[in-house]
Amino acid sequence: MTDSTYQLPENLRKLKGTIGIWTPTADTTPAKETGSIAQRAQNAGFSALWVPEAWGREVFVNSSLMLAGADEIIIATGIANIWGRDPVAASAASKTLNAAFDDRFVLGLGVSHKPLVERLRGHEYVGPVAAMRAYLEAMRDARNFSIEGRLRTSTVIAALGPKMLATAAELADGVHPYLVTPEHTAVARAAVGPVKFVGVEQAVVLGQSREEYLARAHEYLQLYTGLDNYRNSWRRLGFTDEDFVRGGSDRLCDAMVIHGDEATILERTQEHFQAGADHVCLQFLNDDMMVTPFDDWDRLGSALAT
Repeated sequence: MTDSTYQLPENLRKLKGTIGIWTPTADTTPAKETGSIAQRAQNAGFSALWVPEAWGREVFVNSSLMLAGADEIIIATGIANIWGRDPVAASAASKTLNAAFDDRFVLGLGVSHKPLVERLRGHEYVGPVAAMRAYLEAMRDARNFSIEGRLRTSTVIAALGPKMLATAAELADGVHPYLVTPEHTAVARAAVGPVKFVGVEQAVVLGQSREEYLARAHEYLQLYTGLDNYRNSWRRLGFTDEDFVRGGSDRLCDAMVIHGDEATILERTQEHFQAGADHVCLQFLNDDMMVTPFDDWDRLGSALAT
């Protein structure tokens, strides 16, 4: 339960009622050009750019490149893997980025998934909820004697199930659910209470035929249908094992990836807002997932501006 004196950090308050971008393509952009991605998202009218951490760049370094490339947009990690660094390092890095870039960094943390933790990083993936809880407590208690050491770290966590949502309600500033429906957004809002932040990822295909839409959606879900955390979340939303073929059933695609014109996509963002989201970050699925979909950003940004 949120303490009655709790106040949401200013950079999260700025995101309330706004739409951002979620993209993995910073990893496939030359490092010297990474800042241009943030500038393009800012120019298109989006409030935040969310970037993941998996098999590519270290996410704090990547965030610093993007923060340096634009002067207004907020950069958020969606997510930084808690097994990628200890909590003292995560807290310190977050504070330094916010001190250097005018409070434009949000730390999104997640427990990731067993294959990425054990095969890629060589850690043992046990007790993810307990691990997240311990990590957040250690961040809270970390000593930092730098000039920015007293700054507050804005922290949201990837939370799908009830135990992780409860952990966020107690120890974080909010949640960053990924691959969810507006029904889950309502569950997340109820779990974290009325004050804390709910920032939801929503995958979309702008325009295109249904055949092309399904091709992109199945390709996108290819990885995620093999991960237990998402399958468990989808079961709670009413999906079954028949929907979890690699790449997902058409039914799962229709629920997780929105297809249509600008008005259709904005309608789905409104469904998330009405369900309790503070912020929605859109992941545009290109015909090549590793190419930044700048044209789609510009099209949707123009619709936002009208």
